[in-house]
Amino acid sequence: MDSISEEKRKSINGILQQPLIARMATADLNGQPHVVPVWFGWDGTTLWISSYSNTRKVKELEKNPKISVVIDDAKDNGENSGVIFEGQVELIKEPREFLREKFTWIYTRYLGPESVLAEEPQSWIEDPHNLLIKLTPDKVIGLYI
Repeated sequence: MDSISEEKRKSINGILQQPLIARMATADLNGQPHVVPVWFGWDGTTLWISSYSNTRKVKELEKNPKISVVIDDAKDNGENSGVIFEGQVELIKEPREFLREKFTWIYTRYLGPESVLAEEPQSWIEDPHNLLIKLTPDKVIGLYI
């Protein structure tokens, strides 16, 4: 993403600061695509997604760590904006304190600071099968505004 202009970088960051639903595409070893909606956090350089180790997407990423992610915002008035990333992920399984911090950040984006304290999201945060998918994009293949 180093080759992106400052103007485009600001547009990307503006879109990704919103709690939008991302769609993440993985592929099995036969090339069969699998697309799922996910919650994410963006820190300006890295996309963070929480998931469970027993999901199809994580099992596919363990064998083929390449993904595409699209995050878009379609408004009722017909205006659309979005970002499409490609890259190779890293699965982060520890340290637990780091995971708790990132999970709390991601879930708060979607649930709010009060609701993230409820029993259900807290159980997700503490679940030992919950891990982070870390994507530092190789490239932005699409930006539309």
